[in-house]
Amino acid sequence: MANILFWTALFIVAYTYIGYALVIWVLATLKQSFRKSAKTQEPPPKTCPEICLFVTAYNEADMVDLKVQNSLKLNYPKEKIQYLWLTDGSNDGTKEQLKNYPEIQVEHLPERRGKIHAMNRGMQFVEAPFVIFSDSNTLLNQEAIRKIVLAFQDPQVGCVAGEKRICEKEQDNAAASGEGFYWKLESFIKQMDARFNSTVGAAGELFAIRTSLYHKLPNDTLLDDFMISIRIAAQDYKVAYTSEAYALETASASVKEELKRKTRIAAGGIQSLFRFPQLLNPFRFGWLSFQYFSHKVLRWTIAPFALFLLFFINFLILSESPSSSGINFYVLFFCTQAILYLLALVGFLLENRRIHHKALFIPYYFVAMNLASILGIIRYFRGRQSPLWEKAKRSKV
Repeated sequence: MANILFWTALFIVAYTYIGYALVIWVLATLKQSFRKSAKTQEPPPKTCPEICLFVTAYNEADMVDLKVQNSLKLNYPKEKIQYLWLTDGSNDGTKEQLKNYPEIQVEHLPERRGKIHAMNRGMQFVEAPFVIFSDSNTLLNQEAIRKIVLAFQDPQVGCVAGEKRICEKEQDNAAASGEGFYWKLESFIKQMDARFNSTVGAAGELFAIRTSLYHKLPNDTLLDDFMISIRIAAQDYKVAYTSEAYALETASASVKEELKRKTRIAAGGIQSLFRFPQLLNPFRFGWLSFQYFSHKVLRWTIAPFALFLLFFINFLILSESPSSSGINFYVLFFCTQAILYLLALVGFLLENRRIHHKALFIPYYFVAMNLASILGIIRYFRGRQSPLWEKAKRSKV
């Protein structure tokens, strides 16, 4: 029984964190080799569609000037952009600071009712056929809007996910190093997902939808970006992905802060499973169900438990068979796990130091984020999740 559990757990962990990336790469490559992708051309400025750049901000006075100046410099006809900011509950001067920019439409409520309430309320002010959501603490590349609009030329595309990039430095701490590596891998998977069929979920830092496809979210929603994008995919629209439109953001201030954020994301993942159980029906959604299960469900539910159980099951197998505990796979794999956990401990001890060898922090980040997933599951079932703005502390971009 221990051997069966060991190999089952190993398969789940390997497939979730490495195998699926390889599988979806192979599938995307095979599809592209048999089907030529249609070339699209950017529309001339006069025919560019109107878009709404939608930003929700709670007490972001430190980032207002950077964000607004970045938005105003985007390479897209200014007369075709509606700059819309929702600043509900802000009391640090965010609303007043935005008055320095007459181009910005500010909608404000003095009460803090949470990001989801602000988004639902703000959609009534959107006048354009496309709305681009972007966080107030991220900066966009100049061609972001053009590349997103280009993807919408396909009528089957209902949502476009931009790429999230972490601003990395030559020397970084554990949070920045681990988060940077994570988003590089995640961006690769999202790109392959889109090439094969449809991206599974968009990052809230930058994504866009057809305005007509927006439906109000329940105010207790934890993952607004994922809920909005996956709901559109469930309506048989594609979620496209473009790495040429990206949002640049600094990493969390510490792994502790990133742990809080990932715990909340994990709780939101469990919430999503209960709200979209139909997506697990492959007879209805085909490949999307396979992608959803492989890319999200396993990572949110089984894989974190399997990762930690693997070490103890491996130890149990060795302790029950001391006579055969020579150099074999179980011994080598146990030693490998022990070394990785030791490296995670070293990363923990050096967490706040900025070093050149960023790879040293990856095991620590990986272990911490899987722990966060387990805590998120516990948090959800204990009913302690919060729908209000709750994000990790980040320095200025």
